[in-house]
Amino acid sequence: MTLGRTPRQADLFRSTVGFCEPRVAPGSIYGLLHRECERLFPDGMFADLFTDVGRRSVPPMIVAVVMVLQRIEGCSDREAVDRFWFDARWKYAAGGLDFDYPGFVHTVLVDMRARLAASAAPNRIFDAVLEVAGAAGLVGRKRVLDSTPIYDAVATMDTVTLIRSAIRGLLNAADVGLACALRAVLARDDDYLSAGKPVCDYDDPDARAAMVDALARDGAALLAVLDGREWDEAVDRAGALLATVLGQDLDRDEAGVFRIARRVARDRVISTVDPETRHGHKTAARGFDGYKGHIGVDPDSEIITATVVGAGNAGDAAAAEELIGDLLSEDTETATGAAQADAGDDLPGGHTTDAAVQSGVGDPDSGAGSAECSDDAGARADADDDLPRGHAAAADADSAGVAGEAADRACVYGDNAYGTGEFHDRLDRAGIVDKCKTQQPVAAGGRFAKDRFDIDLNADTVRCPAGNTAPIVRDKHSAGTAAFGALCAGCPLREQCTTARAGRTISVGIHEGALAAARARQRHPDWIADYRATRPKVERKFGHLMRRRHGGRRARVRGTTKIGADFALLAAAVNLARLAMLGVASTGAGWVAAAA
Repeated sequence: MTLGRTPRQADLFRSTVGFCEPRVAPGSIYGLLHRECERLFPDGMFADLFTDVGRRSVPPMIVAVVMVLQRIEGCSDREAVDRFWFDARWKYAAGGLDFDYPGFVHTVLVDMRARLAASAAPNRIFDAVLEVAGAAGLVGRKRVLDSTPIYDAVATMDTVTLIRSAIRGLLNAADVGLACALRAVLARDDDYLSAGKPVCDYDDPDARAAMVDALARDGAALLAVLDGREWDEAVDRAGALLATVLGQDLDRDEAGVFRIARRVARDRVISTVDPETRHGHKTAARGFDGYKGHIGVDPDSEIITATVVGAGNAGDAAAAEELIGDLLSEDTETATGAAQADAGDDLPGGHTTDAAVQSGVGDPDSGAGSAECSDDAGARADADDDLPRGHAAAADADSAGVAGEAADRACVYGDNAYGTGEFHDRLDRAGIVDKCKTQQPVAAGGRFAKDRFDIDLNADTVRCPAGNTAPIVRDKHSAGTAAFGALCAGCPLREQCTTARAGRTISVGIHEGALAAARARQRHPDWIADYRATRPKVERKFGHLMRRRHGGRRARVRGTTKIGADFALLAAAVNLARLAMLGVASTGAGWVAAAA
């Protein structure tokens, strides 16, 4: 199929421009697309998706406009092509096409998504919109990170349905010869041709147990046929899925009978139709089945700068580095240049004049920074109470820098889900201002929490509220534990500290210093005021993304890759609506935003 070209010559009497221009707001997404669609999504931008021979495609610019409007309005493929046929605003948005401009079938949208997914730049529509926002000066160096659930598009399966469905999937993936060999080892009275739950008297416990055992034995027999031989990718994938569902939900008792395990497996597969969907929790009390959509937002312009879709059971911090990849790459380049410039400052013999390095304040392992100390004595005293020794300087420097940070310094905001020690350390190494909140330590029954203990990372000791000191014993991963043991026996504060017979123990992680510095830093009044004024802006952006249930909160497709592409396209549509509100337009000198 060759590249189709968008018509440039409109019919004066049949064009949608005369009808729509006085009726469509210039600040709407329709108005922006009408004015700028040829510069946003030129046909040549999609040239690599097509060949030099064959029939002409529907012009890619028109398809891109339809895809964007489809996402902003929450339409299915069939609804989207109907809108293009009968809604004058859609043809107006595609450059002012004529009223009778022919439509196309919904499979054109399916084909375009497939071509984009197979290309080297699958998210080019999102990237093009973001590039326009950057050229208009709307993308700064601040980011607010957050995630939201995306419900999957499949039914969650119980154990017996999972196993039977996985068996059917393997039989369907096999060629005729292999399928005959596989069916020859099946013992259960089931042809596995129809979908659904296996037939059984579910009111009879013995019948249920016999069915589970029979299903498991059929599955194990099929895997035995596959064992030790090489198969094509589809068979390997189906066999791996069957092995996974058998292993995650079943145990074998002493008599050799398979039974449903009384546990929930880690990273449990919940559907064979979409093996990548997972049980997830956004909060301890709110669960869902599906994925998490992560975004990074510029809080000043409210432009979405990055999107990631991950498993529903993964932590938010797992996607954090990908969301700020542009900031990390910038700071890496800056750090490299600074290191080369500083190389000449070294004294003969390899000695350096940097007093901070000599004193250990700038040691990345200690978590300390090199900024000036805070003049707020009260804030410093409160912070130092909870900081491991050797990290007070870092907390003071960060607190003092809240109001006086350089305007062009990168900054990242996030809630408690992003306040992990690893991510704090990553931001610190990149020189990015860290505004990610960290969960305060708690203890059951109102007893002494971890922050009541003085952790000295330099001496590797922990001192309890009663003044007793215990050494930190490190493991091979550098994490450690301080056990007070016998020191707790006669301690007058024991009732307020622990009920354990062996006494109180304190765990010290490899990122302990970074976490303690972050907790101290976030108590500063200026830090709190800035966080409260900035971070909530991402919640409004999720309101824009999720206002349509179909394709918003509920996924339209299956699998991380496809949902990720769909989510990025939705973000592009929301960004376009925002650019329209901000009056972005192209000029001879480039893209500009209207003056506030």
